[in-house]
Amino acid sequence: MQTENLIKKFGKQNVPEIRPGDTIKVHFKITEGNKTRIQIFEGMCIGLKHGKGLDGSVKVRKISSGIGVERTFPLHSPLITKFEKVKSVKVSRAKLYFLRDLIGKKKKRKSEIKSYGLWEEAMGEEEVAKIEAEKAKLAEAKAAQKAEEEAKLKDKFEQAVASHIEEATEEKPAETPEAK
Repeated sequence: MQTENLIKKFGKQNVPEIRPGDTIKVHFKITEGNKTRIQIFEGMCIGLKHGKGLDGSVKVRKISSGIGVERTFPLHSPLITKFEKVKSVKVSRAKLYFLRDLIGKKKKRKSEIKSYGLWEEAMGEEEVAKIEAEKAKLAEAKAAQKAEEEAKLKDKFEQAVASHIEEATEEKPAETPEAK
């Protein structure tokens, strides 16, 4: 009874159909300071744990600059906005950890299945639009502040030029015919 309530409260409604061997793109939110952006991690699913339950997770592996990078994503995390299936390969194992040791053509899986899917959180597009609106608002505020600072600097410059001209006219003694 309690687990059903927890799933309704914290779980995602339509959990994606991801299997080992699928090449997927995971769109997830990253917060740096006070900025939030969405980053994409694309790689092959090498393992699933705990199914589609609240503690379910997906392990994704990609090669970045010749170095293997693995990342584990909880399925029901609020930071994940979208799972996108790029391609699917039929494999005969539940965990593809042996791919860590293979290089090049040996790593290629042979039979490709053409079933592409997209899972997206219902509020995902609104979240992206909200982030974009925040960026635009910050840029507008920054531009207004920069224009205000430039106006202040221009006023200071004009005052400095005016005072310099006044000082130059006051310091210059009037020429008298006796001085010649």
